[in-house]
Amino acid sequence: MKYRFLKILAVISLIFISLPSCNKFVKQHIIILETTDLHGVILPYDFIEKQKLSASLANSATYINEQRKAGYPLFLLDNGDNLQGQPEVYYYNFIDTVSPHFLSEAMNWLKFDASTAGNHDIEAGHSVYDRVRKEYIFPLLAANAVDIKTGKPYFTPYVILEKANIRVAVMGLITPQIPEWLPEELYSGMEFRDMTETAKLWMPEILKQKPDLVVGLFHSGYDRGNGSQQKGSHSDESGTAAVAYNVPGFDVIFCGHDHRLANEKIVNSAGDSVLILNGGSRSENIARADITLVKQRHKNSSRKEISGEIIKVKDFDPDPVFINKFKKQDEVLNSYVNRVIGTSRSTVSSRDSYFGSSAFVDMIHSLQLEITGADISFAAPLSFDVKIPEGKITVGDMFKLYRFENMLYTMNLTGDEIQKYLEFSYGQWLNTMKGPGDYLLKLRLGKDGKPVLTDGKAWLKNQPYNFDSAAGIDYIVDVSKPEGHRVFIKSLSGGKPFEKDKMYKVAVNSYRGNGGGGHLIEGSGLNAGMLKKRLIASTDRDLRYYILKSIEEKKSIAPAPGNNWKIIPEEWVKTAEKREYPLLFGTVR
Repeated sequence: MKYRFLKILAVISLIFISLPSCNKFVKQHIIILETTDLHGVILPYDFIEKQKLSASLANSATYINEQRKAGYPLFLLDNGDNLQGQPEVYYYNFIDTVSPHFLSEAMNWLKFDASTAGNHDIEAGHSVYDRVRKEYIFPLLAANAVDIKTGKPYFTPYVILEKANIRVAVMGLITPQIPEWLPEELYSGMEFRDMTETAKLWMPEILKQKPDLVVGLFHSGYDRGNGSQQKGSHSDESGTAAVAYNVPGFDVIFCGHDHRLANEKIVNSAGDSVLILNGGSRSENIARADITLVKQRHKNSSRKEISGEIIKVKDFDPDPVFINKFKKQDEVLNSYVNRVIGTSRSTVSSRDSYFGSSAFVDMIHSLQLEITGADISFAAPLSFDVKIPEGKITVGDMFKLYRFENMLYTMNLTGDEIQKYLEFSYGQWLNTMKGPGDYLLKLRLGKDGKPVLTDGKAWLKNQPYNFDSAAGIDYIVDVSKPEGHRVFIKSLSGGKPFEKDKMYKVAVNSYRGNGGGGHLIEGSGLNAGMLKKRLIASTDRDLRYYILKSIEEKKSIAPAPGNNWKIIPEEWVKTAEKREYPLLFGTVR
């Protein structure tokens, strides 16, 4: 009996030994996808250039659906700046305000889990983003956009998403620079607080809810030099790195706004790793985070395995179900952008704008002066490389001429402030030349001093929408002189003397009038309070609307350069233009 008992005991012991250990690890894998800065690119068609696109939200839909079929819990996030850009959103922002918005219908159909508001969403105005927010079946986030009356966030500060018993906390933040770019009426009742301080405020509350993962969804650029080196206040537009370093708790931060790709890890102030991802812009990429949560049974110990990837959307065909679903919107939009509003007796191109007076920018100048009755106009090429051909002008062409939904301001500036404004502007744009062999334009240069080429083309160092020229005055820009001492204003264009101490009425877009680009603040020396005092009037609609109406009334236009300014020495400029024009555009002028 004793032998038999021992034999049974041995068998039972072997069974227990062969059973899985209660302390073995359990792995759970999740996927998080982020779109950002779509700028209205929903369908695989450019309604401005009227040509097919290789990447769009319709293409993204194919990839998103494929990943959902893979079986892992999938969280789909968006980082804002979607309500400005293509006519796909403009039409439903301002023309058809009764139908459900195309953007909300598309994002709801794709079952987004959360989105953060972007500055260009705010630019559309309360009537647009408040309406779209109500149509979304997911929360619109921005913890640092605060209701002035209540002191609470105007949008949802964060959301806890749960799938397959995995809790993911998502905190949204928006760039706080909006008051420097937009008229106050577009964000009335709101103030935009410091990103770092706001994240510190909300993180303890989020952690109390014991999420498995904490995600940042920031409509803010990723300034790699703004992390561990700077630990103070970060109210600038690119505060993502500062938050990632200074606010422990985040596992992954998705950012946007600057249209630059990012996929890298940093170590924060607590010594923890944080993955930073940015999907770029205009539906060209999806940022993907893969997270494996490794937990030990019956113990509190766990770890996270996190990696990132940037998915090229052009590698996927548009989802045919998505295309069919929104066929009606496609037809409506094509009809809208192809509506003829007049004719042009000449071709205008933004390419000419970088080397002197151009028909492209001067067309904007003339309309700004006409609308406001101002003495002087400031304007820039808002698109780097677009053309409006001779012949019929359509509604779609107006999106080429004027890319953003800026209002038009009339402001008071002294002659001295106008001079400083132009010095600042040309400093963004032109180098100081010592001879014809030097570069005229400020290009992105490598360590060898030569232009950095992408697909055989060079890039401008700064954004061309900050390259303001002026109309209403006659002047020269001498690039043989140092920055700050190049602009020589001869007179008003009518022949009257230009006086440094006199106050002039100036037409300028609302972005610039609120301090955007730094022309009025860093250049002219005005502060935010002074800008408001100098404002005489503002249009109640965006400038594109008035340009369109003006052309409809005239029926026929003949754009031509005003030739009220030029860059000297002219021989140096001609030599540089022959060399730099092909570098930028891949063809001779």
